[in-house]
Amino acid sequence: MFNPATDTSDAALLDAEYALAQQLEEHLFVWLLDACPSDFRTPLASSDHDVLEALHQRLKNSQIDELPRRPMSLPMLMRALSDESADRHKVTDIILADPALTDQLLQVANSPYFRPGDHIIESVDQAVFVLGMAGIRNVIAAAVMRPMLAARNSREALFAQRAWRWGLTCASAAELVAKMHEEDASTHFMLGLLPALAYITIHRELQRICRSRPGTPEPGPALLRHALARFQWSTCQLVANEWNLPPQYHAYLMSAERPAPGQKHTPLGDGMVIGSREVLRHARQRNLASEDLVRVVRLTPAQIERVRRPLLAMLQEGARSGARA
Repeated sequence: MFNPATDTSDAALLDAEYALAQQLEEHLFVWLLDACPSDFRTPLASSDHDVLEALHQRLKNSQIDELPRRPMSLPMLMRALSDESADRHKVTDIILADPALTDQLLQVANSPYFRPGDHIIESVDQAVFVLGMAGIRNVIAAAVMRPMLAARNSREALFAQRAWRWGLTCASAAELVAKMHEEDASTHFMLGLLPALAYITIHRELQRICRSRPGTPEPGPALLRHALARFQWSTCQLVANEWNLPPQYHAYLMSAERPAPGQKHTPLGDGMVIGSREVLRHARQRNLASEDLVRVVRLTPAQIERVRRPLLAMLQEGARSGARA
């Protein structure tokens, strides 16, 4: 999942950075899958390898049954939000034309990640007015994704809940890093949600494959971990392709997966590392030490702290809101 920026001048340093990134990924999978580290050391059975190959072929041929369909209103919304001359009334009208999106948007807008105060946002027009055009872009992205990441049954409830929290945190971190480097913040927020969507898609597709094969058990932690690590980025690219997202999305995803030699930073890659680390810290799980985090991302300690502070505030407020619910 994490690939530190490439610097061919010091292969040993790169190896150390990659090892730290892999450690963080392993800690993340332990938490997401509610597993023990020892669960991942279990050798895969021959049937597990068959399932992984079946998933690979489905991705290769764009035949993922669980791939989420593109929301009907997404193209129109993206055009309106990218149009600098579009006013809030036009955006409001597009949202109101989709009752399901309207309901999701108000729920998301009132979540700890977005609501800028204690007052409840009661209407779409109020949300657009209070959050502004920049803020409403992120709320729309989250509102579009939220139903796709909602648990379908009790078996995936914990995984879906944690994937959603992780996705929002990584998206917010990627947005903050992009702002720091004067890149498109809203695009990076939406990009930051795609890995979480990829995870739930892979999780469900594995379940579907296993159920279609008599005698094949439900996918265990080791199989899930291999599938998530191996196919995350290809699933993100498939979603971006099926949804007809702009070419720049594919470029950003590729840059995060395979940084170019000498590349100084990738907002998506750095955002995912910092977001993952903060989610794990808040959940009191193993993560990365501060001195190791600086070695993995291409940010100074001061810049990292500028990203961490708002993430911590959101996670803390989310925990308080959950306790009150």
